[in-house]
Amino acid sequence: MKSLPYLHYKPRVKPCYNNGMSSTIKTRVNDDSVEDFLNGVADETKRRDGLTLLGLFKRLTGEQPKMWGSSIIGFGQYHYKSERSRQEGDWMLTGFSPRKAALTLYLMLGHGDYTDLLEKLGKHKTGMGCLYINKLADVDQAVLEELITRSYTVMKKENTAQG
Repeated sequence: MKSLPYLHYKPRVKPCYNNGMSSTIKTRVNDDSVEDFLNGVADETKRRDGLTLLGLFKRLTGEQPKMWGSSIIGFGQYHYKSERSRQEGDWMLTGFSPRKAALTLYLMLGHGDYTDLLEKLGKHKTGMGCLYINKLADVDQAVLEELITRSYTVMKKENTAQG
């Protein structure tokens, strides 16, 4: 089990606990259909970009996609234990969600220096380990691929025995 100084997965996922006293997060991996979720995205551009990201993440990580909660598509997973609280659980190595406001990519940016790539990416925002882009047409796809690959590689190396 990997012990982390702080949790990097919190950005758009407000930790939802099973009850007010539990330290078990509710956003968990499940067997819901990734394709059904993406095909149900109302905004056509977000749906199309989500399907493109699905293929991209599958190709770059070699992992099969899994739903995390009701709206996040994750690739790979690891077990974490917070040093600051009793919270522990499993989380994806990387993933994305086609949210209304923006495409949210869970690249765990706090685990490395991505400044060189972010400067070349195009229109985006970052926050708490996430990358937010309005649409794929706003960014350089080759740079995005390198960001995903680098982030996934670092997360896998730091958090799994297979890394």
